[in-house]
Amino acid sequence: MENQPKYTIGLVIYPDMTQLDITGPYQVFSQIPNAQVLLLWKSLEPVVSNCGLTILPSTTLAECPPLDVLCVPGGVSGTVEMMQDEEMLSFLQLQAQTAKYITAVCTGSLILGAAGLLRGYKATSHWAFREQLQLMGAEVSTERVVIDRNRITGGGVTAGIDFALQITAILCGEDTAKFIELMLEYNPAPPFGVGSPDKAGAELVQMVKNMGAPLIEASRAAAEKAASSGLPH
Repeated sequence: MENQPKYTIGLVIYPDMTQLDITGPYQVFSQIPNAQVLLLWKSLEPVVSNCGLTILPSTTLAECPPLDVLCVPGGVSGTVEMMQDEEMLSFLQLQAQTAKYITAVCTGSLILGAAGLLRGYKATSHWAFREQLQLMGAEVSTERVVIDRNRITGGGVTAGIDFALQITAILCGEDTAKFIELMLEYNPAPPFGVGSPDKAGAELVQMVKNMGAPLIEASRAAAEKAASSGLPH
């Protein structure tokens, strides 16, 4: 694991993001030998996640160097805001011109979609928001991690760890990814086994959909707006 090439990995953060979408991948990426992991936002002011955890950016969008891996997390209303934030969308489009891998976790893929970066690519998102990807020209997949050329997307929240380990394997080889997986004791054993709609049953799925209905509708409206904007690939 010595003498690995250096990678610059940029994790976008923003107010009202879901912290595990970013802290899960951060934990994995920070173990990659000789990797530089940046937390990116418009300023260096603290960013507050949807659950109240404060995260400190390390680099501004304006000062961000070209990235090997660009990663966007999901969130709650903050995701819908970022889907319509011209500064954010322009930043993603610029970085996508040179980044080796353009990636997202959970509803972060909706932000990539709004930037026009998933048209014609297979992609996934949190299960309750996948239809919005289709509106923006993506081919929707239900896999936990989806790799299509240099676009890599993970499903909802906890999929970020699987996602990051897959990216680690691509960058550094499977042995390094296996080492990190074991070091983190990543050995999931969910106590109830209802972590996907296929396993949860219709009643529980509907409860979650009902709770998230305003956000689902808001993200759909933002996706429709993005789809009609004619943003470039």
